[in-house]
Amino acid sequence: MGDLWLLLLLPLSLAAFHGVKGCLECDPKFIEEVKSLLGKLVPPEVPGRTHMLERQMKEMIRLSFKVSHRDKMLRVLAVQKVVDLRTWLKIELDKLSKEKWKGVFILQGRLLDIRKNLDSKLEKLLKKFSEVACSEDCVVTEGPILDCWTCLRITSRCFRGEYCEEDDPKKAESREIGLFLILLAEGVILGGVLLLFHFCISHQRKMKAIRRSLKTYLEKKLEELMGIKDEKEKDFRGRE
Repeated sequence: MGDLWLLLLLPLSLAAFHGVKGCLECDPKFIEEVKSLLGKLVPPEVPGRTHMLERQMKEMIRLSFKVSHRDKMLRVLAVQKVVDLRTWLKIELDKLSKEKWKGVFILQGRLLDIRKNLDSKLEKLLKKFSEVACSEDCVVTEGPILDCWTCLRITSRCFRGEYCEEDDPKKAESREIGLFLILLAEGVILGGVLLLFHFCISHQRKMKAIRRSLKTYLEKKLEELMGIKDEKEKDFRGRE
């Protein structure tokens, strides 16, 4: 039993040792490149340079972790999109390094703007990719796909289950049953309304027919009564 628990806990301990990743953190070379580019932004004589660079490096790299862990549907992304994001970030940092030094606070503000743009771009890409990969039609995606949580490449082109907020099959089944019952109830209500409408129309037609028949009957009776009255008047005059 102890060996079994050891086998079960080993993957968790390894995950804790390596740390949970984000899309941009899966390539160690990229991290080194960002570290090098950030180092070019701050002159060596600036006080507290090392501490500031470490903090900026941590915030820049961990940003993708924060975005991809907001929602389980923001977990996977095409590798090419990840490469494009990394390239964009390196270009932005390289352009910033070529600008004239204006002080620590100005630099921190510029880096904050870059992180905000990166956050927005990454979230949009993850949402768009998830909508495609988890859709009913499941448009086939091209190229390898990256699991941002594990840094593993996925061969599947369409996703279900945990990648699409369907962790518990019973919950998904319950939602489908609930939706079916709602549609069934709406169908019954609609059918009842149509039946009532048909009954009202039929009843209205019958009532019109009855009124016409009654009107015709009364007109005939009235004519008969008028005829009888005329005959009586003629008889009365003849006797006189």
